[in-house]
Amino acid sequence: MAQAPAQPSGQYQPKFAGDPARSESEAQALGYMRVVLRAERQYKKRHNKFAESLESLAGTGSLTKRMARTTDRGDYTASFRAHHDGFVLTMTPKQMDSEHRSFYAEDDGTIHGDEQKAADMDSPKVK
Repeated sequence: MAQAPAQPSGQYQPKFAGDPARSESEAQALGYMRVVLRAERQYKKRHNKFAESLESLAGTGSLTKRMARTTDRGDYTASFRAHHDGFVLTMTPKQMDSEHRSFYAEDDGTIHGDEQKAADMDSPKVK
């Protein structure tokens, strides 16, 4: 029985079908964003408005107090800003390169990514 060729040790292994991450760091950053976005949806259902801070989201869904307390997320820095009837969540890499894109999401839940500058609403959607 033939064995599958070994993967180079530095090559990223997708976590699920359709995983858009390009590296372990991106997978962690996108995972954090998904947790925050899910928590915001649940919070809005319960309170009829979005949370005004990550701290007020702690305990909603799988967002823990520890996750809400620090903006240091490994190779990324998280930023959360509430505005009149929504929020903006960004993940900015400490070093921008092909394996560390910046990410952006608003209350619509769509994550945008950019490999050359800080991601914004006009950046390509992350599939």
